[in-house]
This record gives sequence, C-alpha cells and structure tokens, in this order.
Amino acid sequence: MTVDIEAAARMLRDAYDSGQPCPPLRDRLLPAGDVDTAYAVQQAQVGGWIVAGRRLVGAKIGLTSPAVQEELGVHQPDFGVLLADMAVPDGAEVDLGRLLQPRVEAEIAFVLGADLPYEQVTTVDVVQATECLLPAIEIVDSRIAGWDISIVDTVADNASSGLFVLGTSPRRLADVDLRLAGMVLEHAGEPVSVGAGAACLGNPLHAVAWLAGTVARAGRPLRAGDVVLSGALGPMVPVTPGAAYEARISGLGSVRACFSSGGARHSEVGRAGWW
Repeated sequence: MTVDIEAAARMLRDAYDSGQPCPPLRDRLLPAGDVDTAYAVQQAQVGGWIVAGRRLVGAKIGLTSPAVQEELGVHQPDFGVLLADMAVPDGAEVDLGRLLQPRVEAEIAFVLGADLPYEQVTTVDVVQATECLLPAIEIVDSRIAGWDISIVDTVADNASSGLFVLGTSPRRLADVDLRLAGMVLEHAGEPVSVGAGAACLGNPLHAVAWLAGTVARAGRPLRAGDVVLSGALGPMVPVTPGAAYEARISGLGSVRACFSSGGARHSEVGRAGWW
C-alpha cells in the first residue's frame, strides 16, 4: 500500500469539520501497526493547529491499561497533545456539539514546575519537576467511526483526544499516595467507574516518566507549566446528553464535567473500556 500521511491527516480534519466520523485509517492509508507513521500524521495535525493559532499546553497519555494494550497488540502507552481550547472549567457546561462520540474517564493531572528535557527520565526526575497535582476528567473522543480503532488509528487521531476538565484545588505530590489513590466516577449519585492509581502503569509517576522520555527523544520535551494527563484510573464511560459526571480521587478532591442536553455532533455506540 502507498502511505499517504497528508491524506490521513486530511481525512481526520474532515471528520472534525463535518462532525461525521471517518473509516479506520489502518489498511487504507496507514499500515497496520506502523506507529511511527501514525505519529507523523498526528504531528501533521498538530502543526496545522498551531499555524491556525491554537496553543499547546501539555500532553496526555493513553493506553496505560495492560488489558487495552493487549487488545491492540502493543506493549507501551501512547500520547497526544493538549491545547488551550480543549480545557473546560470545572463544572461548566460542555457543548456536546463540539464532540462526535464522547466518553469520560477520571485521571490525575500533573502540573510541571520545571522542564523535563531528558531522554532517560527517572521517577525522581518527575517528582522534582512536579509543581502540583489536580483531579481531572478527560473527555475522550474519536474521529474514527464506531470507535473501531487500532493503535495507528488512535495515535494518528491525537490519542483519541477531545476535551479535559481540571479541578481547582492543587495538591502537593508529597501529600498523595498516587499508587493507592482510589477513584470513583459518579453519574446521578451512582458509581459508573471505579479504580485507583495502581491501574495506571502501576503508578501515574511511571506513566509521566515514560511520556517525558518519549517526547524528549522525539525532540518535543515537556516544559515547565505543561499539564500532563497521566492516564485513566478506571474504565471510560459513554457520555449521556444532559448528564453531569463527578470524579472523586483520594487525596485530590473532586472535579465535575457537565454536558448539554443536545446530542453530540455524531452519536454512535462504540466499545467502552479503558483508555
């Protein structure tokens, strides 16, 4: 097959613009399992966004669950970028018209107070660089119809990014046991997802160390002020129009994502699970 990075990026852009998901990219425009080429598509997307005036504010980590890695046939996480216009204030209404097939998951956000420019990053490096932690809800989304994704589909699609919500009460890293931090995500007072920090590569610190080294080797190191969404603490949940979701994380407090009653731009049932 002929690899066409620009055609793949254009297909994803058209899905954003039209609100209609596109078919999977694998075996059409990108070779199955070719993660490097998928990241080239992602970078083409990001470059266009920056030219259009959007601002990078950090990064997100996906595929931190061993179960999902096994399902997709990979042995490491993936990553995408966070942009300023993806941030939603805690408790503010999210317009579902901005999204195609949204799901929510609870995460721990790291706010960096120092650069992490090293290609080999230790846990101590991450501890020293972390200014504070915040509870977060990532609103994941996919431009691929029915969430029919492989590793190349999600990587090219900015790691299935959508929006994100951060809590507003920062906590010091030293005050939180990240591995044992319990999480419950509630809808209408009922738990819809539960988990803990240990579900995220054994500890969210490990996920951030992996990300920092990976992006540094790619020439795009994490910088002071960046926000890092460190990966899901429990299974993601499809969004119900008009619903409010509240994530409570031990030692970090809570954060809420509230959705408009109108439907997403495209509503299609896809598989749920970890991301």
